Amino acid sequence: MLRQVWVLGGYSMFNEPYRADHMMEREQRQRRTLIIGASVTGVSLLGMLIAALMVWDWAFHDLPPAPGSAAELWSVRLEPSVTVLDTHGDVLAVRGPLYARAISLDALPAYVPQAFLAIEDQRFYEHGGVDYRGVARALWVNLRAGRSVQGGSTITMQLVKNLMLTPDRLLRRKLQEIRLAWALEDNLTKTEILELYLNRIYLGARAFGVEAAAHRYFSKPASDLTLAEAAMLAALPKAPSRLDPTVNLVAAQARAEQVLAAMLAAGFITEEARAEAVANPGVPVPASLDPQAGVTWGYVFDYAVLEAARLLPEDVPDLVIRTTIDPALTLAARDSIAGVLDSDGAAVNASEAAIVLLAPDGAIRAFAGGRDYLVSQFNRALQAQRQPGSAFKPIVFTAALEAGYDPSSAVWDEPVDLEGWEPQNFAGGYRGLVTLQEALRRSINTVAAQVASDVGLGRIVETGHRMGIRSTLPELPAIALGAAEVNLLELTAAYSVFPRDGERFDPWFVERITNSRGDVLYEHAETAPVQALAPDVARPMSTMLQDVVLSGTGRRAILAGGRAVGGKTGTSQSFRDAWFIGFTADYTAGVWVGNDDDSPMSNVTGGGLPATIWQRYMTAVHQGIPVHALSAPAPRSRSEREERLAAFYSDLSDAFDALLADPSAAAGDPRER
Repeated sequence: MLRQVWVLGGYSMFNEPYRADHMMEREQRQRRTLIIGASVTGVSLLGMLIAALMVWDWAFHDLPPAPGSAAELWSVRLEPSVTVLDTHGDVLAVRGPLYARAISLDALPAYVPQAFLAIEDQRFYEHGGVDYRGVARALWVNLRAGRSVQGGSTITMQLVKNLMLTPDRLLRRKLQEIRLAWALEDNLTKTEILELYLNRIYLGARAFGVEAAAHRYFSKPASDLTLAEAAMLAALPKAPSRLDPTVNLVAAQARAEQVLAAMLAAGFITEEARAEAVANPGVPVPASLDPQAGVTWGYVFDYAVLEAARLLPEDVPDLVIRTTIDPALTLAARDSIAGVLDSDGAAVNASEAAIVLLAPDGAIRAFAGGRDYLVSQFNRALQAQRQPGSAFKPIVFTAALEAGYDPSSAVWDEPVDLEGWEPQNFAGGYRGLVTLQEALRRSINTVAAQVASDVGLGRIVETGHRMGIRSTLPELPAIALGAAEVNLLELTAAYSVFPRDGERFDPWFVERITNSRGDVLYEHAETAPVQALAPDVARPMSTMLQDVVLSGTGRRAILAGGRAVGGKTGTSQSFRDAWFIGFTADYTAGVWVGNDDDSPMSNVTGGGLPATIWQRYMTAVHQGIPVHALSAPAPRSRSEREERLAAFYSDLSDAFDALLADPSAAAGDPRER
């Protein structure tokens, strides 16, 4: 029913007066309604804002800061890792994960990154970090399957997940992944993102990045990968352990075929290339590296780590250490030790041996720290301090040459008493008047002791240090017979002065140290040699040491083919240590044989097992090397009678020289002068 009201002069047709308060109440009700509505809306919006902030805080409160450059991501989440390389740049040993060196896209065949793009993120260059089309496709596939069978992560998102986030498959982590992927795309170029991915992606077997994986599975750099091998590596991110080709080759090859099909569909390769790769699939080769630096390279690895710690000012989590080591020469050192000790060691109670090989510039080309690294990690080549015995005599005789002696100088082999010390000759007996050269060749103890006393112990110590001995040398008479303790490396370095006409290069082992990104942390600087000895001293000593090998105590060290060899034997008291240190024009090498518990061997001298090991080893070392002459002349072959005559006339000459210098001196026994 329509109700009409006519207002006239304040009266309605029903005689009801007009009420202004009714209109005011209506307006108040409307205002209250608006206020309540606004309040509810405000509270709702506030609640939504609070909820949004809570969700935001829940999702992103622990979000890592977005990196501003690629450099910030290179070292993220690097586990402690050390990779040791040989002098050629090839991997010898790894402890921890294998990161290898960083490699740029330009250094790779185009199909290597394309293999990863085809199977992991074909629209990489089109999206801004998140491929919404790919996410929608993955959701649809997963819904149809009723489980997670396909991921929608882009390469950028995978990089974020691997380097910056936890592996949890949670909504919160996925939101963080998306946000960081956006930030990464804003701050880095596509090339930088893809290079980071290819260098840091985990590809199984403790190998991170395509360069490390190429070495791990195929023993080659990533730049040499074939299409089939690249496809096999690109197959691995899906399931690195399950698809490890060294464990499940069939599954790895099947997945690689899927990669090749994806590459064909993306237009990266032709059908012909795909078919050829399928027909010739990637096959891993037996691993050429020992991931745990085991028996083969253990001593090398340990020394590389010690040297890196000495050379670097601070700890670096991922080190790549390039050494001076030649792997073939190092394996030959180990084999030479085993070949001799395995056959003859037990019979004479000789359980251990060590070898050091030095190049002319002082580079340590090879060493074997012991018989078996797995049995004992103690490095006898570089750490053991042992008495060198007569192997120290060349230093004594060098000091004598510097003091005015010469190889033909007459000296007396006879009983001697030096402050109560009465040294005895190894074979007993005395030969009387001999030349200095003969005394060294026969390793006569009495002569060495008298020469040391005449020259002065301080001078001998100074000469030893100048030649490269770093160990403390006591000024005691017994030093003439090698009673001071030295290590094999420094004694070998001292001998290397002789074939270089007196020049000394300090031994060195590390060529370069980088991190896995390739940043150079240390590089060996080429240095000029130190003139430790005058050439007119070094050359006569070299000739005398050649004589030791040709006709003296070191005859077992003779090398075939007329190759000149100089060297000296050494045997410590009670046969506890046996040494042979020798040189050619190309290398200087030292051998030590003994027991870790310092127990005596059974009549093992330096001219026995050590010289035999040295000869076997240096024969292998010089394979394929032309014969080079030493700068010092070879010794002239002389009979024993000629030697005695030379000594007699030398002694007579000395007597006349003394008489001319002091005419008042009475002629007598020249030994008293």
